[in-house]
Amino acid sequence: MTNSIKEIGDAEVLFVIGSNTTEAHPVISYFMKRAVKKGGTLIVNDPRKIDLTRWAQMHVQHRVGSDVAYLNALIHEIFANGWENREFLANHTENPEAIREWVKPYTPEMAEGICGVPAATIRQVAKILGTAKSVSVCYTLGITEHICGTDNVKTIANLQMVLGNLGKYGAGVNPLRGQNNVQGACDMGALPNVYHNYQAVDNPATIKKYEEAWGVTGLSGKVGYKMPTMLRKAHDGGTRILYCVGDNTVQTEPHMAHTIKEIQALEFFIVCDIFPNITTPYADVIFPDTCWGEEDGTYSNTERRVQRVRAALQAPGEARSHWWVLQELGKRLGYDMGFTTAESVWEDMRKTATSYAGITYERIEQLGLQWPCPTLTHPGTGFLHKDGNFTRGKGLFHKIEYIPPAEQADGQYPFILSTGRRLWHYHTGTQTRNSEGLSDLFPEELLELSPVDAARLGIKTGDWVAASSRRGRIELRAWVTERSPAGVCWCAFHFHEACANVLTNDAFDSVTETAEYKVCAIRVEKLADGELNTAAGSMKRQARP
Repeated sequence: MTNSIKEIGDAEVLFVIGSNTTEAHPVISYFMKRAVKKGGTLIVNDPRKIDLTRWAQMHVQHRVGSDVAYLNALIHEIFANGWENREFLANHTENPEAIREWVKPYTPEMAEGICGVPAATIRQVAKILGTAKSVSVCYTLGITEHICGTDNVKTIANLQMVLGNLGKYGAGVNPLRGQNNVQGACDMGALPNVYHNYQAVDNPATIKKYEEAWGVTGLSGKVGYKMPTMLRKAHDGGTRILYCVGDNTVQTEPHMAHTIKEIQALEFFIVCDIFPNITTPYADVIFPDTCWGEEDGTYSNTERRVQRVRAALQAPGEARSHWWVLQELGKRLGYDMGFTTAESVWEDMRKTATSYAGITYERIEQLGLQWPCPTLTHPGTGFLHKDGNFTRGKGLFHKIEYIPPAEQADGQYPFILSTGRRLWHYHTGTQTRNSEGLSDLFPEELLELSPVDAARLGIKTGDWVAASSRRGRIELRAWVTERSPAGVCWCAFHFHEACANVLTNDAFDSVTETAEYKVCAIRVEKLADGELNTAAGSMKRQARP
């Protein structure tokens, strides 16, 4: 996030797109509701009628995968009415005239034909954004999990630069990170192209820096593989060993049947986790990991805040902290990294970092600090790019054209399936499905169908249905609801018994290699009558007849 969570609660206008915030980020959704209660305007842009729309002044229901056309039309209309921030464009961007030309074809009428949003609605949203003093944009995987995910993000950045909504309080471009330490994992270099703090592996100066710091020579300057390429190359020997830490790969990757074949093609597969899951049976070695309540260290959350974590429980059995496992592996491979505690790992990282250099355990004993925090006296950074001063100098607009999703509905597969998360569960259920209370509240996956589609197919809530794509088939119960528009179905991937990723398309964004989880073509068939017992707010599972 360029800005802080608390700023969301003070935002004049909140523009939420591709984020089912109340279910995927329930704590942050409270700040959005506070903003509305303070008089702020909330615009929810989502193909589904998610719970957050109950607090929104506007719900813009655009077609799945049409974000670029919709956003470009908003920018077009902002320029057409002179609502752009001319001072910001002139002083803080490189190519403001270029973006003005690039969006000219995206009139509201032209965009309406792609995104399905009436031209009048596009103009209404553009006016709200263009006449506000500041706008905070929040997005999540509904933006990134497309073959054009990078384009979607760049278009959001284009919009916010046109409006001058970067480098100030209550504004910004704010991706809501889903896991408690996904930001920290990226910060620590769990990416194929950077060391920690985003220092490029193919930069000779960076290589020299780390060779000196670690007392080694010959560090590679080659950028590594992203995960889909890593898996794909197992078939030709390009990937021989895979070390999987806390990722239920079989269940999380698209096109599950293909993922299994890729894992089986590996010569050696190591898994480190806290519970068995549907990936662990394929492992040659399993390391029992510690969970958050048994671990000492730090987490970095979505607002770039580094926080201390302290062990509250003794880890069971032979479970060990993963830094210890890696340290021991290093020694057996002939290199002793010298780590004795989690703090020693942190200190080694901090001394070769940039944004983290000023963050010590002592400084975050009571309250976390937000990076960048380059010195031991720096107070941390609430929001980035203050006063429009970008790291690269001036902001750069990108020309982004709409491209359709990789797979379209057709006569054989007439529905679009989109996927996401339920409030009651998390990811592949490795943790939440081991909680009896959460499993009682939501014990099985359901396929959301609109009333229009359900009536045509003779399906009612609770009936057993089959959902099939070009990649696989699952059986589950139907949930007839107005949350999903006609022609669109929805389900999550928390339940391996009926996992959406059996169906999803392994088409990827060309830059990030993020899969297009949000769009795949399916057909739906009724299998048998059924019903759901929703007494006391829970959905008790009944045996299929």
